[in-house]
Amino acid sequence: MGVLGMTAGYLLFSILHFFQFVLAVTVCGLYGIDLQRARSHGAYADGKWVYAEVVGGLSALTAILYLIPFILKFAAVTIWSFVMFVLWIALFGLFGSMYIHEDPEGNADIQRMKNAVWVDLANALLWLIGFIASAAYWWTHRERRSRFTGRARLGRNASTRSTGLSA
Repeated sequence: MGVLGMTAGYLLFSILHFFQFVLAVTVCGLYGIDLQRARSHGAYADGKWVYAEVVGGLSALTAILYLIPFILKFAAVTIWSFVMFVLWIALFGLFGSMYIHEDPEGNADIQRMKNAVWVDLANALLWLIGFIASAAYWWTHRERRSRFTGRARLGRNASTRSTGLSA
C-alpha cells in the first residue's frame, strides 16, 4: 500500500523531484549572482548565464508539476524528462569547458562557478534517473489494446468478459 495511502513509487518519485527542485533553485541562485552583479553595473546579461537561469527555472517548474499524482502515466512526461536531461548536459558542457580546469587562485567567484558546474552535473544525473524511471513506469502502466482493431484491452487491466462467441 504505502504511507498515508501513497504508493512507494509515488513517494520515490516525489523524493527525486524534490531534489531536482532543490538543485534547480540552487543553480538559479549560483548563476543569478553574476546576472545581478552585471545588471547593477549596467553591463549586458551574458547569454550563457541567462541560459543557465532558464534551464534552472524550467527544471524547478517541471519538478513542482511532476509532484502532481498520476501525471507520470503520460508519455510526454518521459519525453520532457529527456529534454531536461539534454538541457542540463548542455549546461554542464558549456560551463564545464569554461571552469573545470580553471585555477581559482583564491578568487571566490571562480570557485563558486566551479562548484556550480558540479551542481549542473548532479542535476543532469537526476534528470537522467528521472527519465529512465518514468520510462519504466510508463511502460509498465500503459494501457494496451489489441493490434488489429484497438478495441480490446490487454494486460492486467483487461476485462475478462466473454465475447459471446463460441470456440
